[in-house]
Amino acid sequence: MNILFLCTGNSCRSILSEAIFNHLAPLAWRAISAGSRPAGQLHPRALALLARKGISTEGCYSKSWDHLPVTPDIVITVCGSAAGETCPAYLAPALRAHWGVDDPSHVVGTEEEIEAAFEQAYRIIRARIEAFLALPAISQQALERIGC
Repeated sequence: MNILFLCTGNSCRSILSEAIFNHLAPLAWRAISAGSRPAGQLHPRALALLARKGISTEGCYSKSWDHLPVTPDIVITVCGSAAGETCPAYLAPALRAHWGVDDPSHVVGTEEEIEAAFEQAYRIIRARIEAFLALPAISQQALERIGC
């Protein structure tokens, strides 16, 4: 089973999602991430956070949804509602869900406030992935419920 975590820039939230999912999921399931307008680089704070958590980012890079290495069975958008952010719409056949997470890379404040925003995004994403992995059966309704 292939899962695509999708957002606009593919530098922070979708990368966190890809790495966390692949860290927790059984080997038969793989996550990839992509963006509709990829930033071309991974956010250094996202990489540092994953390293602190002991989660590998090997193979992760900012990429376009136009060049996916596999066809996803499930597409999960992780764009947030802050600043009127619009999520890209993946149109190929797949189960879809929206698990909105505000972008911690847009937080302005002290070092502690910015780090807290990254930690909060990590906790939200990890909890949703753990809920996904605990599902007895995958359905559209179950995927949507996780994002609420």
